[in-house]
This record gives sequence, structure tokens and C-alpha cells, in this order.
Amino acid sequence: MATSFLLLPTQFFPPKPPNFSHLTLSPPLSTPLSLSSPKPHFQPLRLRDFRVFSDDGDSGDGDYEMDDEEVEEVDNKKDFELEYEPLGSVSSSHAGVSGDEVIDVAQSKSFVSTQGWDSELVVDYRINEEEFHKISLFHCDFFIRKPPDPDNDVFDFREMYVTPPDTDVYSIPKVLAPMPDKYIRCAKSDYGCYNVTEPPIDAPRDPMYKSEREVSKVFLTKHYRNRRLNDPEFVLDFEEIYVIDSKTKSITRAKVLVTVPEGRKRDRKGDLLVIRDNGNSFKIIQASERDDPTTVIEREEWTNTRQDMERHLRKLRDFSISNWI
Repeated sequence: MATSFLLLPTQFFPPKPPNFSHLTLSPPLSTPLSLSSPKPHFQPLRLRDFRVFSDDGDSGDGDYEMDDEEVEEVDNKKDFELEYEPLGSVSSSHAGVSGDEVIDVAQSKSFVSTQGWDSELVVDYRINEEEFHKISLFHCDFFIRKPPDPDNDVFDFREMYVTPPDTDVYSIPKVLAPMPDKYIRCAKSDYGCYNVTEPPIDAPRDPMYKSEREVSKVFLTKHYRNRRLNDPEFVLDFEEIYVIDSKTKSITRAKVLVTVPEGRKRDRKGDLLVIRDNGNSFKIIQASERDDPTTVIEREEWTNTRQDMERHLRKLRDFSISNWI
């Protein structure tokens, strides 16, 4: 069954070295979730708070792909196509007119560009892991160059490596989409679950259950205009998401469908990101369009109940589909 969770781009608290591992979600297979974050109070350094919402699933009749010229923008969108629903041309007073915030380039002496290298090629040297963002997944560890920055959220996708968990055998990951060739700020969120097992009880005080955290994917969402977390106009750019897959040891850019009427000229603070199909389907809707969790669960359960009933009735009749509802 398809699962999903939602992300709302709002303002955040002042920066702190990012550690978003607590964002890992393990929603029930039938429950779409959403995340939203409150407006910041610029007092103590705290991480974000999240609340759970839901969405009504995927629907996108009449979608079309934007032209490359229309998508070409200063914030590194010229190499990727986005999909927008043709809901008319609506002007927006909130459209951004300024370019990305300039991030100072500080090349490391150990920098080695891996762009264009063969995937799964094992390199004959070791890296200084302190100079990289280490992203730990269930099947591997992913390393992306980390330029020096106080916020610790700048990524340089020109140098990336992947290793088996907790080893120093570095190889080139699979790159399935064009990566940015300049520094960008990203927020990291995990997509995974908890595997709960009942191990053999060897001693009276042994735990009856064991929970293991399994991160299957990591989403790197670009900061809109590369703004810092403490910027009053900070918001996430859900149109530019990079997906790291644990099983395939690859990185790609998500194909995002935008259903908001104003298109790319919209006020992005009202965006709601819907992620479904085990992290393979991405859609941006208005926050007002979300359904309450109970409605979504009932809809999903009814679909499953009908499928189970069809499988049962198929054994008792000589035609494939019934009209029992």
C-alpha cells in the first residue's frame, strides 16, 4: 500500500548544527502523514517542532511539463523540468525578484571533483570524513562535501562518496540526475521506519522487544534562494529535492508536480508537500487542501477492504469483477 507524509515550509528557529535524524517517520502503511513547523521565536536555539496532518492522495488530471526556458531560474533549476497544472496565469505580489544568496566559495586542499566518474568505482584513497556531511542509511553511508559554514547546512554535490555502513571503502555513488555545480543550502529529512522484533530471552532482565531504526531514503530540500534558517523570509523550496536511496546507493532529483494555481510565482509559505508511493511521488498542493487523518485512513482502509473482498469473491464466480457496491 502506498504511504505518504507531508511537509509544510514555514519559518524556523535560529540555526544549530543540523541533526535531523529525529525527523525519521515510521507511518503505518495505510496512513499518509504531513509535517508542519511553527513560526520561529528568536530566543533559544531549538530544533523544529512538527505536527501531523494528512492528504487526500494523488490526483493530477491535465498535467503538463514546463518548458526549459520557463524553469530556467537563478536558483539552479535550469537543468531540470518541473510539472505544473495548467490553472491559468495568475500574478502574485509575493513572487521573488532577487536571486540566490551568495555563498562564499572556500575550496579545500583535499577537494576532488567526482563529477563524471563511473558509478560504483572504488577510489584508492581515504577521505577526511570531517569535511563531509555523513548521511547514514540502512544499507550504506553517504558522504557529500561540506564547505565551511556556521550553519553547517551547505552542500557541495561535486564530490560525493558512498560506503558500506561504518567502513572506509569509498566508492562513487550512482548519480541519476544532473547535480548542482555550486554550493546550495539544504535541509535534511529521513524517510524510514522502525523494525520491531522479539529476540530470544536469554536473561530475566533482557528486553522483550528490540527496535531497530531503518532509514531507506534521505531527502535534501533546498532552502529557497539559499536563505539561512534565521532569515525572516526563510522557506523551503519543495521544487528542488534531492533523494538519496539506501538500497540502490544512488542520488537523484525528485520530479515534483505543482498543483498550486499561481505556479512558480506563488507564495511558497503556503505550500504543502505530499510524498507518496514509498518516497517516489512528490506533489505540491495548498495547505488548505489537506484532509484530516481520519478521512484519509477511512479512504485507504475502504480501498484495501474492497480489494480483499474481490480476491475472495473471485474464487466463487466465473467473471473477474463484480458490482457488489
